[in-house]
Amino acid sequence: MTKRARLIYNPTSGREQVKRHLPFILETLEKAGYEASAHATTGEGCARRAAALACEREFDFVIAAGGDGTIHEVVNGIAEKDYRPKLGLLPGGTTNDFARALHIPKNIEEACETLVSGKERAIDVGRVGEKYFINIAGAGTLTELTYEVPSRLKTMMGQMAYYVKGFEKLPRIKPTQVTIHYDGETFEGEIMLFLVSNTNSVGGFEKLAPQAYLDDGKFDLIIVKKTNLADVVRLTGAAMRGEHLKDDRVLYVQAGDIEIISEDKLELNLDGEHGGALQERITNLYRHVTMMVPDRIHTCLKADDDAQEELE
Repeated sequence: MTKRARLIYNPTSGREQVKRHLPFILETLEKAGYEASAHATTGEGCARRAAALACEREFDFVIAAGGDGTIHEVVNGIAEKDYRPKLGLLPGGTTNDFARALHIPKNIEEACETLVSGKERAIDVGRVGEKYFINIAGAGTLTELTYEVPSRLKTMMGQMAYYVKGFEKLPRIKPTQVTIHYDGETFEGEIMLFLVSNTNSVGGFEKLAPQAYLDDGKFDLIIVKKTNLADVVRLTGAAMRGEHLKDDRVLYVQAGDIEIISEDKLELNLDGEHGGALQERITNLYRHVTMMVPDRIHTCLKADDDAQEELE
């Protein structure tokens, strides 16, 4: 029986490079033995609906082609289903955090090689209420800048757009009183932000969660405690060098189940997208989705050297 692959792509992301390479991508999948078809997204929620339909039609392989927002929507379309196709990724956005964590090449032709010649790995997915995330969940004033950057500015300036927006927002940063329960432990106090990370690559920072694994059933929880504006700038510099975890204003733990209670209304950020009002519980779905990754040693995959039970 012929295997079927469905490419779900954002035609406008990353200077339209996926759209330009569409014939090559489909031809590569066909040569690998797939009956390949493509769906161009037309707006918010389109990729999620297309991925859900691919599950219902029992496609063997679904490829998200675009930025972190596209992979986020595709995961949300797949994660809730009983039948979940194998997942692939072609990075074509501004930051491509998730692709960077998995060392998926930014070059489309090289990334296509991963789709057909990589290896399958089962990876964790995060759940918040009825929503899912593949890379990061966070809240607090600092996290809001990722979805406040206009899409046109992202296209024109790339990652620099986030820093421009961030410095514009700095004077308005204020702490939030929270209680956070994580795997039997509790933190209570004022924070600038919290991040629940599934990988080590967040917002262009590749050393933010250095102990993160994508397949260990645990998140890396980073809490930045109340501090002043000058220290926020200093901590940002430390995070770029991977030295932020030495600071006593940063709490870094690993946990599979996290509950957040806030006195203030917090807007959730999921994979860089606006996730609505904060839901209290964040749960790790252990090795919930199977994904194609480059055939190499991965520091972000705990079971990289061993056969994963789900794939045997």
